[in-house]
Amino acid sequence: MTNLSVNLNKVALLRNARNFGIPSVIESASTCIRAGAHGITVHPRPDQRHIKPEDVYELAQMLTVEFNIEGNPSPQFLEIIREVKPTQCTLVPDAPDAFTSDHGWNLVTNGSWLRPIIRELKDLGVRVSLFMDPDLTQIEYAKEIGADRIELYTESYATAFRNSDHVESVFQEYKKAARKAQEIGLGVNAGHDLNLQNLEKFCSIPGILEVSIGHALIADALEMGLFTAVKEYLRVLSHE
Repeated sequence: MTNLSVNLNKVALLRNARNFGIPSVIESASTCIRAGAHGITVHPRPDQRHIKPEDVYELAQMLTVEFNIEGNPSPQFLEIIREVKPTQCTLVPDAPDAFTSDHGWNLVTNGSWLRPIIRELKDLGVRVSLFMDPDLTQIEYAKEIGADRIELYTESYATAFRNSDHVESVFQEYKKAARKAQEIGLGVNAGHDLNLQNLEKFCSIPGILEVSIGHALIADALEMGLFTAVKEYLRVLSHE
């Protein structure tokens, strides 16, 4: 079964619209854990528009499941990782003012910069994943510079699934990318715009270890409740 890591950024975004802590990121994490989520993901950005550094530190104190922290490896971000030492750090090439993550790493241009960062994080005992497009050449570079896993950026799959006319060809690109990564010894995660409609097909790709889902799951939680939403995503992932 593919593990589910719930991204709590949108909980923090709603919380930040007021100044009295509702909804609580910590309580939401507890609910996700009680519902059976395998992990919690956060993506602290420099503008702190959703997850704030203090959220990261509080979560680190209470989590009993995998903690995955995503972000561009700026000095401020890396300082958080050094202090928290999460289970996994997913490095993402988003600009400080990015609306959302919208592309994977170009390791031809960024590989030399990332290599010592990856080495440091691994020396801290942190598993390192790189946010990647389904590009076979780039995936080979991810292995060369020391990553443990890749996270396939799934927006193009989700878009194709909504349009349905060319979903199969796009799906096959991701399937080939996952197989390539596994053949060279990389674990494969996935995330971005996965939801209850498109998740089962994507995770029919053999060996997907973990999906990180935030926006769609929190949107579903508005209708069905967070506990039930997590359960529903776990049901899809278990292929029941």
